Amino acid sequence: MLGFKERRKSRELELGGVKIGGQAPISVQSMTNSDTRDVDATVAQIKRLEQVGCELVRVAVPDEVAALSLAQIKGKISIPLLADIHFSHRLALIAIEQGVDGLRLNPGNIGSATRVREVVAACKDREIPIRIGVNGGSLDKELVAKFGHTPEALVESALAHIRLLEEENFDLIKVSLKSSDVLATLEAYQRLADKVDYPFHIGITEAGTKLRGAIKSAAGIALLLGAGLGDTLRVSLTAPPEEEIFVAFEILKSLGLRKHGIELISCPTCGRTEVELIELAENVERALEHIREPLKIAVMGCVVNGPGEAKHADFGIAGGKGVGLIFRKGEVLGKLPEAELLAALVQEVESYVSNLNES
Repeated sequence: MLGFKERRKSRELELGGVKIGGQAPISVQSMTNSDTRDVDATVAQIKRLEQVGCELVRVAVPDEVAALSLAQIKGKISIPLLADIHFSHRLALIAIEQGVDGLRLNPGNIGSATRVREVVAACKDREIPIRIGVNGGSLDKELVAKFGHTPEALVESALAHIRLLEEENFDLIKVSLKSSDVLATLEAYQRLADKVDYPFHIGITEAGTKLRGAIKSAAGIALLLGAGLGDTLRVSLTAPPEEEIFVAFEILKSLGLRKHGIELISCPTCGRTEVELIELAENVERALEHIREPLKIAVMGCVVNGPGEAKHADFGIAGGKGVGLIFRKGEVLGKLPEAELLAALVQEVESYVSNLNES
């Protein structure tokens, strides 16, 4: 791809049937914000994530009750379940017994090397991958004293724990080096890429609220992917988890790396716009968010660019003064009053998708 480095060659591993690394597509994941001890609420949230395309899901495991809920949760969902473990190797061991598909361990707080080895031995027996999740906010004090809060400290932390796992002949490893600093994150992954070939989980941690976090995540993730780095990703937002999936796929689609759902093309409005374009575009997006087929949808507001853009889309609207044209694959289907455009467009798209699925 023009302007992109060739994707880094990483090892391939499998998490509950989803391949990570190698030539596998860059997968999209999220983390629940429900109380994991509440099985019904957690399963309901994961089901919503599945509906919007989430491919792996991680849950917090703060105590033994949460850990003992994992088998029930796993039995009711359709995507791989990953356990997020901090501070307690015992919770990691319970999660493994509960049949999770993967673990995320923070090497800065899981405890002694002996405890980590116990977890590794249990994962090795069941072939459960471990993500070494290094976070800029929880680095080992000795590393911070030596390197400061720098990319080098992130890399040294990861390498120390990679070596610990390798000493146990364990290589089902993926790595994340997350910081809220975009450029520090990029540098850390670039440094580590020269030293190991394990798959990378990428993202910008603590990126912020829905809009600010989406912008910061897009900037950071695009830089990483442009450098050829990244095998699976999470967009971290202070927002409902479903929003993370939407942003993640929009980033990947914009870079031509995944095809998923609609691509909405809409003009920025100007003094020539003669329909309520902002409201119309938002309503189209909302009405078609359940579509998984990769379709280009144009919602245009005037006669300058509208007809041309709409004609090049799979489906589109080109607005005029209180009216609009509906297009399908370059053909005008009809001219309708503004109030009828949304329903007509949605009907055309859903009919097309239904026919695709039946054929």
